[in-house]
This record gives sequence, structure tokens and C-alpha cells, in this order.
Amino acid sequence: MANLNKVMLIGNLTRDPELRYTPKGTAVAELGMAINRVWSNDQGQRQEDTTFVDVTLWGRQAELAQQYLGKGRPVYIEGRLQMDTWEDKNTGQKRSKLKVVGENMQFLQGGGGGGQARGGEAPQQSKPASQPQGATPAADDFEDEGDDIPF
Repeated sequence: MANLNKVMLIGNLTRDPELRYTPKGTAVAELGMAINRVWSNDQGQRQEDTTFVDVTLWGRQAELAQQYLGKGRPVYIEGRLQMDTWEDKNTGQKRSKLKVVGENMQFLQGGGGGGQARGGEAPQQSKPASQPQGATPAADDFEDEGDDIPF
């Protein structure tokens, strides 16, 4: 039986990316996204729902996200779902959280306030590249595709 684990998200960052490095020197960025859904109910009234998603980026993508993205900035993330599990230090209970591991990222135009790019204009798209064993794909090359939507 075939399996598929693929996620495509467009949303706004809920906070500035948090960059750190593993002991071997690999960059890791954690960011939060808000994805809005708007629809009309049976009475024709507009309804809105927001889903909050945590995303992890690795390698060059992590560094680029920290350099160019900020709170409120729109971004396209393509990746896979991953379940993190741990034991709560205070209660001893098992905890779990579903997150997205980003494998492709595209900066989108727009956003406001604190969501402006830092350090100049950002490249528009990153592509997956080869990776070290056990790591998540990271981008090393970019193409400027203007305002194109990635789908």
C-alpha cells in the first residue's frame, strides 16, 4: 500500500523565527504560522477559523527564514507532518504534538507592520537540495519568480 505525507500551507508568521544550531553546526529554525479559513454557513453568514501550526526548518532554509522573515510575514511552506512525543517533566505524563517539517519554502509578497523583510529583499523560492544523513532537506539555490503563486 502506498503512503503519502505531504503538507502545503500558506499563512502568516505568528512570531519571528527562532534560530539555533545543533552541536554539529546544523541550523534549525522554529516558527509559528497562522492559517485562516473563511466560509459561509447555511444562513449565508461569513465564518472564519484560524489554525496555528508549528514549523521546523533545517539548514540554509532555517538561516534564510531567520534573516528574511518576521512576525506577520506571509510564507508558503511545503513539507511533511511529524509527531513529536515526550514526557512532561512536571507531571510525568506522555505528551505529543503534531508539527510540520518544512522541505520547501517560498517568501510571499505582502504582510504588514513587523512582517517586513530584514536585511533587504529576500529570494522568492528555495528548492530542496541534497542533505546529510538523517537531516531534513535544505535549500541552497534560489530563483526569483516574482509574484507567482507556487501552485
